[in-house]
Amino acid sequence: MSVLPVALASRLALRAEEHRWLVEGLWAEEAVGIVGGEPKCGKSFLALDVAVAVASGTPCLRRFAVPRPGRVLLYAAEDPLDVVRRRIDGICRAAGVAIDALDLHVITTPSLRLDVADDRRDLADTVAAMQPRLLVLDPFVRLHRVDENACGDIAPLLAYLRDLQRRHHLAVLVVHHARKGAARLRAGQALRGSSEFHAWGDSNLYVRHMGERITLAIEHRAAASRGGITIALHQSGEALALAVVERSETAAAAPAAHERVERVLAAAAEPLTVAALRAACRMRTTTLCTILAGLVRQGRVRRTAAGYVFFVA
Repeated sequence: MSVLPVALASRLALRAEEHRWLVEGLWAEEAVGIVGGEPKCGKSFLALDVAVAVASGTPCLRRFAVPRPGRVLLYAAEDPLDVVRRRIDGICRAAGVAIDALDLHVITTPSLRLDVADDRRDLADTVAAMQPRLLVLDPFVRLHRVDENACGDIAPLLAYLRDLQRRHHLAVLVVHHARKGAARLRAGQALRGSSEFHAWGDSNLYVRHMGERITLAIEHRAAASRGGITIALHQSGEALALAVVERSETAAAAPAAHERVERVLAAAAEPLTVAALRAACRMRTTTLCTILAGLVRQGRVRRTAAGYVFFVA
């Protein structure tokens, strides 16, 4: 008989606060997790921003501090290497760091599959040799040929990444897509494929379009979660990078409700019903009807048998 080791709860070691976070409030130390979201909403830019922050010690998104920087290993499976270089260079410029001094290493092999034993061995050997603090894999869909909806297929791949994390004491960040038409679902439930993805993550970041804005939600297994952070791609010269949008900027940039209704009607090729307008403008029926009544009184909108149309004098 072999007895498993046990310890009194009071004697369990506590991790110092500065050792709890790889990126303060954003990604836990030695955490595995997902950066998830819809197409074209900045997932890869966000993953690269985390990578540059950890490799340089500069705040991620110019907001979230990195207590202890370290080496980063990146595999970008979808974008050409010159595109990856330009994106990293732009983020470095925004962060005020020199790319030449960045401890960020890019795996350049044309193919890497987690469902192939030889590739898993090669990745494990590379991690053992490089000893990164963070491994970034972007996107997950290009790293296998199994059924993402089948728990039995996905679970072993995620278990392999968890094993890498535990054996080498590193964090693992995987970029993953959201389901089509999942904008109204809770962020974690919107991830494409098996529910294993959501359950696997210790720290998960979700980006999604909310009208014309991109919002970031942060979810942790062992810390408070946070949502409603507005982010946007900002370009300054040759620097293109995501940044947190301050509340005052958001308020200034967001069009008034009646302006949204006018824009949608002006762009429509035919009259729109209340139901169609409500879906396009993402507002309550009561609010929409009040706005439409006011616009009709002002002569800016006309009501027809087929619906509402924008009036051009």
